[in-house]
Amino acid sequence: MQRVFILVALVCFLSSAAGPVAAQATNGETYEDHLAHEIEDPTAILTQLQFQDLYTPRNFKSSAQTNTIQLRPILPVKPFWLIPFQQIIRPTFKVETLATSSSSSTITEYADMELLDLVVSNWPDPKTTGFGWGIGPTFVFPTGRVSAAGDHSWQAGPAAAIAFRGIPRLLLGFIFQNPISFAYTNSSAKPRSTMEFQPRISYTLGNGWYVKSSDSTWNVEWHHRGSTTIPVSLGVGRVWKLSGLQLNPWISGEWTTYRQFTKITPMYTVRFGLTLLFPDLEL
Repeated sequence: MQRVFILVALVCFLSSAAGPVAAQATNGETYEDHLAHEIEDPTAILTQLQFQDLYTPRNFKSSAQTNTIQLRPILPVKPFWLIPFQQIIRPTFKVETLATSSSSSTITEYADMELLDLVVSNWPDPKTTGFGWGIGPTFVFPTGRVSAAGDHSWQAGPAAAIAFRGIPRLLLGFIFQNPISFAYTNSSAKPRSTMEFQPRISYTLGNGWYVKSSDSTWNVEWHHRGSTTIPVSLGVGRVWKLSGLQLNPWISGEWTTYRQFTKITPMYTVRFGLTLLFPDLEL
């Protein structure tokens, strides 16, 4: 399955060179450039369906090669009578092939499900200031069967996102989450409180192409001798149109630059992604 996903991503990249002529958007940029600018903005009202394959050929403390297949819808929700605010709901589902020891042995398991719910503010006006922000809760549901794939705990905590697009072609922003455990499904489960900080930087190059450093998440566990990991990433992608569909194939590499008190941890990872965009759809 991993090889099929890689092949699809590469075919999309190669085919993009012969893609249709981009429709023109405002301010002299193409429609594809406009979408490329919004894709990495965590506060953008843009419906997406993201598929990712994360292949890790080398891990710290293990000779195993690991892999994660991830599905992540991003669903803007219009204000309604119960919640009179614009929301962005982002569930994440994962199936992980995990290292079990210092040898090359692995297991494949369904991981904990994650849910981010941001209430997006319209003040100040993002269209005139280029500044967007949102706050809300984040949740973790204990769907992982084994401890390597999940924490065996229900978790909830604060979340926030900020984006600045006031500089032409450039996006600067981040997503912050800190889920905290409050109930447990296993007597051996340990309390959890982990800060997750994801810096997001992207720059559009024209014709739908963009470069980014936005896939890595820094993790800091607040408990005594909790683990800390700080990875960095660099990637490239393109937004293009095919038979009425807006597609975004991309690829990035990630390297763990700092770690402390960690167990088996990715040393470097290659991410293959394909995102379906639905700019006219909003729940």
